[in-house]
Amino acid sequence: MNKEQLYDALDYVNHSREKRMEMAMLISENPQLIKPLLEIAFEDKNPISSKACWVMEFTAKENLPYLFPYLNQFTKAIGLLKLDSSVRPMAKICEYLIKGYFQKKHEDVRTALNEVHLEEITSACFDWLIGNHKVAAQAYSMTCLLLLGRKFDWIHPELKMTLEKNYAAGSAAYKARARMTLEKIKN
Repeated sequence: MNKEQLYDALDYVNHSREKRMEMAMLISENPQLIKPLLEIAFEDKNPISSKACWVMEFTAKENLPYLFPYLNQFTKAIGLLKLDSSVRPMAKICEYLIKGYFQKKHEDVRTALNEVHLEEITSACFDWLIGNHKVAAQAYSMTCLLLLGRKFDWIHPELKMTLEKNYAAGSAAYKARARMTLEKIKN
C-alpha cells in the first residue's frame, strides 16, 4: 500500500472504535505504513489528517515501539497541530510515551526517547494546557507534565502556576484533573 492508497483507506475511517481499530490492525501488520501515516497526520489543514491521528493512537496503544524510528518527526511536529481532533490523539500518544518512560518495565521507551524528544513533548504539552484545547488533551498533558517534572525540576512549579491560573475558568472536568494533579505535585 502506498501513501495514496493509505489516503483512500483513511477516508473510510470514522469515529467508531471498530473502524479505527480495523485500520490500526492494518498498520500494525504493515509497520512500513507508519511513516506515510505520520506524514498524513501532520498535514494539519487536511481533514483526513485527524483520521490518521486516530489510527496512529490506536496503533501506538498496541505497538508503541513502531513509533520509535519516527520519534524525531513525531516530536518536532506535534506542537504544530491545531485541530482538536488531531491534538487529542497525539496528546494521548505522548501520555503513552511518557508513562512508558517512567516505568521500569519499559526500558525500550527510555532508550528510544532522548532529551530533545522529552523537551519537545514538554513544550507541546504546555501549549496544549495553556491553549484553547478540549479537556482531554489538557488532561493528557497534565499527566505528561506531572511525570516529566520528575526529570526536569522546573516543570512542577510552572505546572502548578498554570493550573492555578486557569482553574477558575476551567470546566468541571478540568478542575477535577487539575485538583488531582496539584495534590500530586504537593506530595
